[in-house]
Amino acid sequence: MPRMDTVFLNGKYLPKGDAYVSVEDRGFLFGDAVYEVIPIYAGVPFRLEAHKRRLAHSLDSLRIDFDPEEVGPMLGQLVERNGLADVPTSMVYLQVTRGVAPRSHHFPPDGTRPTVFAFAAPFRRPEGSVWDQGFGAITTPDRRWARVDLKTVQLLPNVLAQEAAREAGASDAILVRDGIALEAGHSNLWVVFGRTVRTHPTSHQILSGITRELVLELARGCGYEVEERATPVEALRTASEVFVTGSLTEIRPIVRIDGHPVGEGKVGPVSRDLYRAFLDAVSPERGVRAHATA
Repeated sequence: MPRMDTVFLNGKYLPKGDAYVSVEDRGFLFGDAVYEVIPIYAGVPFRLEAHKRRLAHSLDSLRIDFDPEEVGPMLGQLVERNGLADVPTSMVYLQVTRGVAPRSHHFPPDGTRPTVFAFAAPFRRPEGSVWDQGFGAITTPDRRWARVDLKTVQLLPNVLAQEAAREAGASDAILVRDGIALEAGHSNLWVVFGRTVRTHPTSHQILSGITRELVLELARGCGYEVEERATPVEALRTASEVFVTGSLTEIRPIVRIDGHPVGEGKVGPVSRDLYRAFLDAVSPERGVRAHATA
């Protein structure tokens, strides 16, 4: 059985119960931190280079001094030390804060070391019978800040949106700004019209998902027309299918939005086709090693 009791903190691997962060850490005081969630399939990090590029983008934009090249060895150690090398689906969560310094709205002095924390854990896909039933979503205003492309830990608007979805008996919240359905609370949004698959273009308004990149490739490979363009929220009512994608969400079909059916109110053929292609792409036997460094 996986142990899951070893974490990484500032260069050390130690039991989770022995890991402490200062109350003056800027991640704690200001949410001054970035993070990544990296899926691990049968011990192999998924698209590690792409995750490192996204991490570098967040770090450079916020001027936090950490080298993403340190991530690879750290992941390997966490997977091994926590007994996850043979687990089909697991993940590593990595968080980098600006470090420990007296509370100030200015950046701390040069030389302040970032706080680097990571842990590993298994994750489970929904049972096939659950996935086949599809999932519900609600629409809600997007109250996030203007740089959603940076993967920061400032997730309170996302948390509130997801809690509203849970209270409504749904699994996801679709975030709407200026009449545009942008993405979900913790995943990218896809809208299907016949054989056209549409997702919002990369911009400051969405987080460009690593799984999103793969699904774009898979959709084109499966012969679908792919559009990267904005979708008015009203268009969700005329869509034949809707699904969301994310590192741990993978591909999740949405069959109800605000209590109304999407298309025929059941999981559609495009969602099923892309999910099969996705599972094949990340399977240990075939795809995951080819995608490990993409």
